[in-house]
Amino acid sequence: MNFLQLIEAKRDGAALSDEQISYIVKGITADTLPEYQIAAFLMAVYFKGLNAAETRILTLSMRDSGMVLQFPQDSSRPVVDKHSTGGVGDKVSLPLAPLLAALGFRVPMISGRGLGITGGTLDKLESIPGFSTALPVDKIVDIVERVGCAMIRQTEDMVPADRRLYAMRDVTATVPSINLITASILSKKLSEGLDALVLDVKYGEAAFMKTREDAHKLAEAMETLGNACGVKVEAFLNDMDIPLGRTAGNWLEVVESVECLENRGPEDLRELVLQCAGRLLVMTGRDSNLVAGLAKATACLESGAPRAKWNELLEAQGGDLKAFTQKLNSPIQAFSLPIAANKSGTISGCNARIIGEVVRDLGGGRAAKDSILDLNVGVAEMKKPGEGVKQGEQLCVLYARNEVEAVANAERTLSAWTIK
Repeated sequence: MNFLQLIEAKRDGAALSDEQISYIVKGITADTLPEYQIAAFLMAVYFKGLNAAETRILTLSMRDSGMVLQFPQDSSRPVVDKHSTGGVGDKVSLPLAPLLAALGFRVPMISGRGLGITGGTLDKLESIPGFSTALPVDKIVDIVERVGCAMIRQTEDMVPADRRLYAMRDVTATVPSINLITASILSKKLSEGLDALVLDVKYGEAAFMKTREDAHKLAEAMETLGNACGVKVEAFLNDMDIPLGRTAGNWLEVVESVECLENRGPEDLRELVLQCAGRLLVMTGRDSNLVAGLAKATACLESGAPRAKWNELLEAQGGDLKAFTQKLNSPIQAFSLPIAANKSGTISGCNARIIGEVVRDLGGGRAAKDSILDLNVGVAEMKKPGEGVKQGEQLCVLYARNEVEAVANAERTLSAWTIK
């Protein structure tokens, strides 16, 4: 085949065949296609789009460009996962994985790093002493079978085509393409060998999709594509105008996740964790409706079994449980600065984007892909919309590397809150 002719065809709005798209993905994986032509192809897709059949074969070809996890057949233990499009304070994966394992699911949760104001599950996990997210495929399968869940990074031999394509999208202004977004997300998730996937699609100030309408389009596209690829997929929408929970920052979010597992965490985090679990129970036929699914998930969470699973998971992935417990019960290893309200009233808003920018600038997020993070910094004890506050009362606590950085970010942090 001639790649130039395929670029021309897509530029002119023609649909490509399964064989043609498979040829392109194989060339990208084998590094036999020049980057300038891949860039041209991506831009053609960005402007002309892909139809449902093209997007499906692109996704499956990307999935099959590397190794796909394979688990023993066991209908009583469905293989499931959750994906979030990202946000500030979004720590749902951490309490959800052990909850799902305690419910009898198998969860091979492959996660990513944060970029910009969006936090990454891998970064949070790496704040845990000894915890390893870089595991060989056989070890991943073994842990999932024994423990019920594993929380890992994508291995080098899983979905290599997506890694190269994503890097190209990042430097060719083609990241926002719905077709390319859905193919990228689902090719990675399909490589986990899933039976069902729940998608948490965010919109708002600190989300990739700014409007509910755009988020709805993405959710519909991912549901349609996932089901076309043979996996049950259900998406639901969530507002990311305000941070999730009361903490933003890697270790701070781990602490709050453990609180959630101990039934002490913030209500919005708890509700979202239970929503994901309840939906997966219904999707896999374990419950007939969402009310029943939520009740079962709630009872499981309150039983303490997911908290025990968390410890089991930590030890299975090399975590030092004694050091973790000690760190959990010790003061945060960072300079702390309380931020006080500048007037009395009721909180009507907390801008998640500003909070995310503060965490990033404190060193808790990435300004560039090679940024080195401070895993202890962030914003904690955040007051939520609807809560009353008096002038001089604490709105949150900043954790920074030093006093200078804390003071430098204090005024901007305060500006995130709207008090009426």
